[in-house]
Amino acid sequence: MSAKKRTVSGALGGLLGFIGMSAVAGVLVTVAVTPALAVTGMTATNTINVFENLPDYLKVDQLSQVSTIWAVQNDGNPYPLASFYDQNRIEVPLDSMSQFVQDAAVSGEDPRFYEHGGVDLQGTIRGALSTITGGGTQGGSSITQQYVKNVLVQKCEVLTDQDKLDACYEDATKTTADRKLKEMRYAIGVEKTYSKAEILQGYLNITLFGGSVYGIESAANYYFNTTAANLTLAQSASLMAIVNNPEKFRLDRPDSETNGAASGYADNKQRRDYILGEMLKYKKVTQEQYDEAIASAIEPTITEPSTGCQTAGGSAYFCDYVTHILKSDPTFGEDEDTRMLNFRRGGYDIYTTLDLEMQSAAEATLAENVPQTFVDPDTGVAWDLGSVATSVQVGTGRVLVMAQNKQYSQDPDVLAQGAQYTSINYNTDKAEGGSSGFQPGSTYKTFTLAEWLKEGHSLNERVDSSVKSNWGTFKDTCVDSGTVSYGTDFAPKNDSNESGSNYSALQSTIGSINTGYIGMAKKLDLCGIKETAESFGVHRADGDELSEGASSVLGTQEIAPLTMAVAFAGMANGGTTCSPIVIDRIVGADGAEIAPPTSTCTQSVETSVAAGMAYAMQRVMTEGTAVQSNSATYPKVPMIGKTGTTDHAKDTWMSGASTKVATVVGVVTVTGDKNQRQTYFDSGQAATARHRMWPDIMSVANAKYGGDDFAEASTNVIRGAQVSIPDVRGQSVDDATDALEGAGFNVVDGGATDSELPAGTVARTDPAGGGTASLGDTVTLYSSSGNQVLLPDVVGDTLEQAKKSLSDFNVVTSDQAVTDADQNNKVISMTPSSDTAATKGSTVTLVVGKVAGAGAAG
Repeated sequence: MSAKKRTVSGALGGLLGFIGMSAVAGVLVTVAVTPALAVTGMTATNTINVFENLPDYLKVDQLSQVSTIWAVQNDGNPYPLASFYDQNRIEVPLDSMSQFVQDAAVSGEDPRFYEHGGVDLQGTIRGALSTITGGGTQGGSSITQQYVKNVLVQKCEVLTDQDKLDACYEDATKTTADRKLKEMRYAIGVEKTYSKAEILQGYLNITLFGGSVYGIESAANYYFNTTAANLTLAQSASLMAIVNNPEKFRLDRPDSETNGAASGYADNKQRRDYILGEMLKYKKVTQEQYDEAIASAIEPTITEPSTGCQTAGGSAYFCDYVTHILKSDPTFGEDEDTRMLNFRRGGYDIYTTLDLEMQSAAEATLAENVPQTFVDPDTGVAWDLGSVATSVQVGTGRVLVMAQNKQYSQDPDVLAQGAQYTSINYNTDKAEGGSSGFQPGSTYKTFTLAEWLKEGHSLNERVDSSVKSNWGTFKDTCVDSGTVSYGTDFAPKNDSNESGSNYSALQSTIGSINTGYIGMAKKLDLCGIKETAESFGVHRADGDELSEGASSVLGTQEIAPLTMAVAFAGMANGGTTCSPIVIDRIVGADGAEIAPPTSTCTQSVETSVAAGMAYAMQRVMTEGTAVQSNSATYPKVPMIGKTGTTDHAKDTWMSGASTKVATVVGVVTVTGDKNQRQTYFDSGQAATARHRMWPDIMSVANAKYGGDDFAEASTNVIRGAQVSIPDVRGQSVDDATDALEGAGFNVVDGGATDSELPAGTVARTDPAGGGTASLGDTVTLYSSSGNQVLLPDVVGDTLEQAKKSLSDFNVVTSDQAVTDADQNNKVISMTPSSDTAATKGSTVTLVVGKVAGAGAAG
């Protein structure tokens, strides 16, 4: 507001000039200023001295205004999700208010507004005389005085202590002489500082129009579904009629006998018509305009403002999450209650990360595939089920989707109507929505995979994956002993009854093989797996510490779906995880930008590890447990994924990502016990609903955001580093096994084989010792049966000598002509050759030299 030069004495001088500079004038001024002082006998001079010593500066604070949470549409235009307010007020400048409403305010409330200096002498005297003569307390306040009173009341409204608020309100509104005197002094001070236009603008923005409707813009919206700029003459007069007595003349009680639809809103109409008459009297309207307005019926179009997240429809749970984020932001105050109060009063515009196109797809597919409530048609037993969908933008942490299969409400009466209503946000942590989370099942195996690759193991490395009743001891450096054992209490089975004894890490990932992953965990530190999960932002939804037991490898801890979506976004982002954010911009009531909470991105695993994870999880999509989701998603971009199913199929999950968007969907059991594989919705089997919903959401994501190739995994990550295979021939089987496993190989017993080595010792390995193979490759070990010997060298011996040396073998001979008499009847060559291991009784062929004319070999 611009400053104006007008002194208090000058303002009072105008009043004195009107009456005349005399002793009578002093009395009249005294009466005008405060009737109570007049009857005490104080002189005008004394009164003016008292008046002059009162403070005249009134600080006009920011008014309580509506705050709104927005989503931004594809065309860049904002779309309101919900508004929050203590007072439904939207401030607008004077040039955004109809001239009719400005004139109605002045004509009806203060016709001499543009003539006086803050106090209307005639109105004040009229009110004072009425009070003195017993005619009752009567208003005589100018618009400026009313504005002052409203400003003082607004200063009370921001107080959080109820006793202080009540005392403040009493002091600002009591009908006493001293309050009136202060009000007038403030009014003159306001007129010194602000122009008439600025005062009128402030007055029309601050005034109560009944209920919780404040200001002319909100009144126009609420009562007539229009704006202050577009108010008609009749509407303007009706709204200004309300100001005179907000409770009596409000237009939102159609059943009222005296001011309802049946009576044509008679009370309001009487006051409206008076204002119209005043506007005609002061030549603010023509006779024709007046006649038309007087003849018009009062027809309010009550338009309830959106207030609270329940007005956000399917986006209500996202909206609820935003409010929890705001409560944690120190920008809005020192504690949660103060922050929310300031938010409801501050006129903030909160522009969120929600992608309305993806959100709409999520809401639609959840509604199509999962009911809000379910009763088993065979047993009649109700199952309180939930379904969730959360999407996060890769690389930014921006939450794009948050939906569930329930209707949002915080009203206990509504919640009592049935399980289709809930105030709990299943997507978030307990502190941010009331949910204690859900077991993610095998989607949690990805963190063991990350730790596996971090520790230098390869995807092709095999482990002991046979089903067993006792897995023995696990390494766990989170406990003092460094190891843990579970005995027969921990004996996991495989979901599809896989029974292989040495699955590779890749096979275990593609097929989601439980025992394969427990075999991998046996070679790792359980504490390390937990810490790797935490590096991806994983934490329990209930706020308790994440545990590291062997069962947690299979996803038995309660995690929020949003947390898993953030982790999968980190996997798709080359191993860099960004914390979730839901607010892009915050704009204050003054238009100033306020810094929103920001995402923190941290390197969870090296890019080479993330590439290996992506390689394995792409195989899950193309040939593993997520084929259904992959095949139904269009357009095609590279995608990673992992499925999860908890014990007895109580909860089912599909989690995955492109390089642009990560999405987690699930069907979960809120209460009760239901096997989803044995349960069918109208859309199909409950257990496969995830594979119908995930593609619907990711198809929109792929079309809008696209997707790039994931980084290529190295040969070492896939096959492992090439290392030398120890030569263990001749060692005992146990010693040989220790040597091979110590070198990083998986050992398989191939059984006995013919060998010249002592029975029971290692005869050979495959691959052979001395060669190379990848860490984790399988080396098959063969033990000697001891039934072979090394053939003696009989070349050069006579045939008779040779047969004697080979008496344990079947000797077959053949002649070869020679010219050297020394070679006659001697062995020239043998097959197999000497030093070859051969089984007794096997054939040995000898070639014997024969000089021409000599007899054949015998």
